[in-house]
Amino acid sequence: MKNINIKKIPHYTESIFYELKQTARMMKFHAAQLFELLNIELTPEEYSALDTIMCNPELCQRDLAKLLLLDRANTGRILNRLEDKKYISRSAETKNNRLIKKVIITDDGIKQLNEINQKIINEYMVITEKIPPEEFEAVKLSIRQLRTNLEKHIQNKI
Repeated sequence: MKNINIKKIPHYTESIFYELKQTARMMKFHAAQLFELLNIELTPEEYSALDTIMCNPELCQRDLAKLLLLDRANTGRILNRLEDKKYISRSAETKNNRLIKKVIITDDGIKQLNEINQKIINEYMVITEKIPPEEFEAVKLSIRQLRTNLEKHIQNKI
């Protein structure tokens, strides 16, 4: 009888996709705990939106939703809360005969974002301290490439 070499099919729990999903979930739990522990008045989702707005000036709500991977309704609720706290403002503009709401971070929003960053930076440095900077950058690049490839295979209906 011939010895057949059967290729082992990896289980999902042994894949990079599982590792990324679990890591993302742990980061979400960690952020919620950290924000509560440090008495940060924003939720991690509000913080993420505010930071994204800071890095992408005059973004419209639809584009923000795409960057956050949220639907427009959830994005709108986050923006309403940030606007109520005076961290952002929205201005209506017309583009190609369509009404577009541009989102602009306010001075109070910039101040709040900087204060939060000062509070959380040490915690994130502790989490990554055992990973050499060059390895950390290589992992970040690989994850970005993986995400870019995934984006080509999904239909984002935001």
